Amino acid sequence: MLSYQHIYHAGNLADVHKHSLLAWTLDYLTRKDKPLSFMETHAGRALYDLSDVAALKTGEAKQGIERVAKWFAPDHPFARVLAEVRAAHGANAYPGSPLIAAHLLRPTDQIHLAELHPAEHAALDWAMSPYPVRCHLRDGFEMAFAQTPPTPRRGMLLIDPSYEIKTDYVDIPRHITKLARAWNVGVIALWYPILTNAAHRPMIDALNDAHPDALSHEVRFAPARPGHGMVGSGMFVINPPYGLADEAKRLGGKFATL
Repeated sequence: MLSYQHIYHAGNLADVHKHSLLAWTLDYLTRKDKPLSFMETHAGRALYDLSDVAALKTGEAKQGIERVAKWFAPDHPFARVLAEVRAAHGANAYPGSPLIAAHLLRPTDQIHLAELHPAEHAALDWAMSPYPVRCHLRDGFEMAFAQTPPTPRRGMLLIDPSYEIKTDYVDIPRHITKLARAWNVGVIALWYPILTNAAHRPMIDALNDAHPDALSHEVRFAPARPGHGMVGSGMFVINPPYGLADEAKRLGGKFATL
């Protein structure tokens, strides 16, 4: 489906959950002086303007990063990237996961990003043009399968679809199992929304059964506006780096104060 545009939701509480854990993980992985690969299946446009009329229409950033930025110390990797992006692009800029990766990774690392929406891909290509990355106008899972196992073999895959394609909930466990078999050392991270209809539950049950050693972390929050169906955010991480569970627990404690 090519209707989804993340600008309406950029900087919301789910983004804070996903992006802060992503930044922590990439920062941890780069502590070892060995190159790594980063891939993302649904990259979006990478750079968002939270003063855009589309972002203001939903008000999700106001309930998200604008409300909770103080959770992160200045030396936290998520806070560092946010500060760098705003220094370069203005106080209303917000980095998507491709830009977070580009700021935290090194010239020796490889970045492959997939985005199927033509306009979003064009914006992604523009935002990432200063960085040594490859932006694929291609289905994200097709790209991931084609690149797996990547070179270098160390690294991370982020899967964060919009879930507007309802079959994603059924297909994703099968896709992840195939990817994990081909890349048994990779950090494979899945983001998913927690909706009032609990559509995620069978998917996560299947993933937990297939990957019992994975990290499963969920946070809950009030709807961003009346009638909004998202009431939480989840991350499922195969091969989680040492310390990620503690970071997730710390972050969960922050969400519990909302």
